[in-house]
Parts: sequence; structure tokens; C-alpha cells
Amino acid sequence: MFAFTVRRIIQGVFVMLVISFLCFTIQHQIGDPVRDIVGISVSADEREALRDKMGLNDPFFTQYVRFLGKAVQGDVGMSFFFKRPALQVILSKAPATLELVFVSSLIIIFLSVPLGIYCAINPRSILSRIIMGLSIVGVSIPVFLTAIMLIYIFSVELRWLPSFGRGQLVYIGGWGSGLLSLNGLKHLILPSIALSSIMLPLFIRLIRSQMMEVLETDYIKFAWAKGLHKKRIWYVHAFKNTLLPVITVGGVQIGTMIAFTILTETVFQWQGLGFLFIEAVERADTTLLVAYLMVVGIIFVVVNTIVDIIYGLVNPMVRIQGSQ
Repeated sequence: MFAFTVRRIIQGVFVMLVISFLCFTIQHQIGDPVRDIVGISVSADEREALRDKMGLNDPFFTQYVRFLGKAVQGDVGMSFFFKRPALQVILSKAPATLELVFVSSLIIIFLSVPLGIYCAINPRSILSRIIMGLSIVGVSIPVFLTAIMLIYIFSVELRWLPSFGRGQLVYIGGWGSGLLSLNGLKHLILPSIALSSIMLPLFIRLIRSQMMEVLETDYIKFAWAKGLHKKRIWYVHAFKNTLLPVITVGGVQIGTMIAFTILTETVFQWQGLGFLFIEAVERADTTLLVAYLMVVGIIFVVVNTIVDIIYGLVNPMVRIQGSQ
């Protein structure tokens, strides 16, 4: 298991090097720090002198190595708009997005698992057909349309829940959390439901299809022949083996949800990473854009590495095949 974990970590580091190279290339091609710093009132000679001082006339790979060295230390440049280190700006907005993804993930887990199992065990029941029909509708509706519908129903018409912002926050150190206040929780409900609507239908259908396939295998038929209780067969033998592909897809989709918060946060004016990304695009803040891409890339790599390790713990055959 140790060798398996080390290989996955090395692969993750290699992927991060590729991401950092792509991000630096984007910044090198479309960004001009001198122009962003001095504007248009400085002469060409002064601009060139500043470029030499900042090392912008050095060879491409020399600049990349310098960029990588600073990035390892947490320095990916200054945000031209906020006049603060870009990573500091990113980290100040991260709690909002992470809490939104966390609550959305809980909704997905606690709804998709029982609904998926029920649809697999009772594939011909009326309720199963209704659930599968709604899942198709859920997959087809864009998240921004779901968000607008939720706001119209629960905020405009019924006036039960707030339609924008994070509400009252409780600060623990530098982390501003909306999970620790009633007002913050109310503000979390609609954005979380909207964001979870992207993945919830997918997971219901995935769990259903995988469990139906497992229920047809020989060892499940042998378990029935041994006279085991049906709940033990469904929830221990069948569901355990259903989890393997679900864990893999789930790890990828968590990273995808963090990237997909852009639309949800824009509709609900949720001050997180997605909303920050839109602002950075509008203001052409290339340093902040690169920092965002690198942070999201790191999250993807870390989550997928952890998922691979968990997958190896759940399924020893992965470790055995990986060591051959």
C-alpha cells in the first residue's frame, strides 16, 4: 500500500507541474505586468528598463523556473485590482465555495444513495419510474435555470428563504463560516440545492445501474442460495461492491463542482471562488486568473489522489495490478 500511495503522489506532483507550466504560458502570452503597473503614461525606455528589472526579458524557461520557485513558496504574483497577493485573495474567498460544495455534497450523498438503492431493488415500481424520470429532467436543466426557478419560488413567491449573499458569518480565525449561524444556514439552502442538482441525478442513475449489475452476479445468487437475509445481501454484499465506481466518479465530480460553482455563485451573488473568477475575467486580472486556475488544479489533483488511495484501500486488486 505504501508503494501504491507513493506512486499516486508522484503522479499528482507531475500533473501539478504540467498545470503550472500551462498557467505560466497563459500568463506569459496574454498578460503584460508592466502595462498593468504603469499604465500608458510612461515612456517606452522606462517601460523597457522596468521589464529588465522585473526579469521579463529573460528566456522563457528561466522565467518559468523563477515562477515555479515562487509558486512553491505560495507567491503567484500580485492581483492588479486588489493590490494584494493573488493567493491571499483566493484563500479569502475559498471558505464560501468550500462550504457551498460541502453542503451540496451532503445533499447528493444522503439523497442519491437511498434513492439509487431503492430504484435498483425495485426497478419496476411506480416510484422508481418517477425518480428515474425526474433524474432525466434534472440532468437536462442547466444549473443557472434551476437557481432562477428556486429564487422565484422560495424567495419571490413564498418569501421563505433569502435569494443572495452569505448572510451572517461566524469567524473562527480567518475562516468566515455560514454554517454556524441560523441566518447563514438559510442563505446556504438555495445555492446548495441548485449546485447539487448538477450531480444528484447522475449519482442516482450511477448507483442504480451499478447495483442492478452487481445483483446479477454469481456471488449474489450464491448468497441468495445460502439463505442470507435480503437486507444483508442488498446493503452489505451488493452495495459494498457498488461503491467502487461511485467513489471514483465522486472524486472527479467534487473537483468539477468546485469549478461549476461559477454559475451558481453568479446567480446567488455568492462571494466565493466562482464569483471571483468572473470578476477577474471582467477586470482582465491575469495574475488572479492564473492563481485561480492553479488552486482549482491543486484541488483536482489532491482530491483525485485521495480518491485513488481510498479506492486502493477498498479494492486490493487495484494495488496488486498497479504493482505488476
